[in-house]
Amino acid sequence: MTHDHDLVLRPTEAQISTALNPPPGRTGGDLVVETLAGLGATTVFGLPGQHALGMFDALRRSALRYIGLRVENNAGFAADAYGRVTGEAAPLLLSTGPGALTSLAALQEAAASPAPVLAISSQIPTAGLGGGRHGYLHELPDQAASFRGVVKSVHTVRTQSQIPSAIAEAWKSALSAPHGPVWVEIPQDVLLSPTPLPVVTAMDATPDDLVPRPELTAVAADLLSRATRPAIIAGGGVVRADASGKLKALAERLDAPVVTTFGGKGAFPWTHPLSLQSWLEDRHTTDFLEDADVLLVVGSGLGELSSNYHTFKPRGRVIQIEADLGKLESNHPALGIHADARLALQALLETVEERADESAPERVRELLAKVADRIAAQELTLEQDVLAAVRRALPAGSPSFWDMTILAYWAWSAFDPQGTNTMHSAQGAGGLGYGFPAALGAAAADPTRPVLAVSGDGGALYSIAELATARQYDLPVTWLIVDDGGYGILREYMTDAFGQATATELTRPDYVALAESFGVPGVLTTPETLEADLTKALAAPGPSVVVLPAMLRMFAPTHLGGSGD
Repeated sequence: MTHDHDLVLRPTEAQISTALNPPPGRTGGDLVVETLAGLGATTVFGLPGQHALGMFDALRRSALRYIGLRVENNAGFAADAYGRVTGEAAPLLLSTGPGALTSLAALQEAAASPAPVLAISSQIPTAGLGGGRHGYLHELPDQAASFRGVVKSVHTVRTQSQIPSAIAEAWKSALSAPHGPVWVEIPQDVLLSPTPLPVVTAMDATPDDLVPRPELTAVAADLLSRATRPAIIAGGGVVRADASGKLKALAERLDAPVVTTFGGKGAFPWTHPLSLQSWLEDRHTTDFLEDADVLLVVGSGLGELSSNYHTFKPRGRVIQIEADLGKLESNHPALGIHADARLALQALLETVEERADESAPERVRELLAKVADRIAAQELTLEQDVLAAVRRALPAGSPSFWDMTILAYWAWSAFDPQGTNTMHSAQGAGGLGYGFPAALGAAAADPTRPVLAVSGDGGALYSIAELATARQYDLPVTWLIVDDGGYGILREYMTDAFGQATATELTRPDYVALAESFGVPGVLTTPETLEADLTKALAAPGPSVVVLPAMLRMFAPTHLGGSGD
């Protein structure tokens, strides 16, 4: 009897010939790039360093495209975005010690979002591993320990024969639900030494499906079928699983209103009659969701931003579908279903009974009207006009990447992404500097459509060096910098809390002149000319910068005891 696990793929004659006669001049670095190519990678990001030169030298003997950024953290953000928009693991090549550690903030964002980033770093020579103090350049007692609390998995290579399997295992880890960053480190001498090993031609690292337990989806389907006021919270897990179509079908079968989290923007059509949009930092929305007798939460852990700063207290039965086991029931008791969103939603579609509720669209309209009235009462016309101008200028289907800035906080709640998997921000970990380098990564993934990056002047200074990257690779990214002379949201927070702000004011450059010094066209705009200037910049080939001097304000919060009216 032949069993599936006994089957072995027979090599072709060409593969046998290549294996028996590997080309000369190959090193351990070649095994790295050959493995990546064999896994299906086409583009890698990174920054060279002395210990990692074996990998970078091998790149010139491969067909992999290299996008080199100027700071490791920015390279990590670019890889994060590439992984988000393609759904593929994005290789990130780094060097030992300072180079590796500089990527930590980007890897934290990739973990929180999550995004499949495959970080491959060099290490000190093999003789120095083990924690001894040998005085090697870039030496850390335990480099991998710095990453264990951030990434999904850590893989340390000690010999060349371990390279293909370690990278394949990491690749599978990065792409298994939930996606996330992984860490591989390879000593300098292993990368530089000549290798007698055959060329790596193909690797199998297919991630396992995360299938829901059928008895749990049966209970969930029964609860939803019998609900009188069901509602749905759709998180980023829906987008990452490419499950927006199944979510829409389920919502329509149940006549259940849907709100998307900030990480789940685009998971449900913005103008759909059942769309509550994404006004989660609003007490009216919080009250609506609390009133649901059955609340289906798909692909969200209901963290701080998704729960109106933990003021959300559901009164009905909660069903939570979540691929990250650690987030399952971490904030609210629920019928917890550990599964990929797409597979779980399909199981519900196959078993849930159709229910009709003609009042649902009207209740949605009433809720959105209350939200609109609340915002209108705060005299925030400038902010709404600026966001509307951005939306009109950005072609439908073009991705946008938002830094941690006031306009982005508005966009989380009020921006129609006009497509699935098109709007991204650093709201997972909340670090500055994400927007522009992430947009570069997305443009590298698909250079046929324009990409928008949005930053404040404070966040822009984190990644200004990447104007050189944008110019070098001629990436079609338009960077909107909202210049208010400081860390605007922190200024607002401190003034509200303490009566005045400290450490928030910034001396900043002439961003237009600075962009032009890199050979990147720049324009100074106004709220009145923003739409026209952005439209022109987005239509032009290559990178561009649009600078908007403006003092924007946030809408009043509703989680501090008042309604925000």
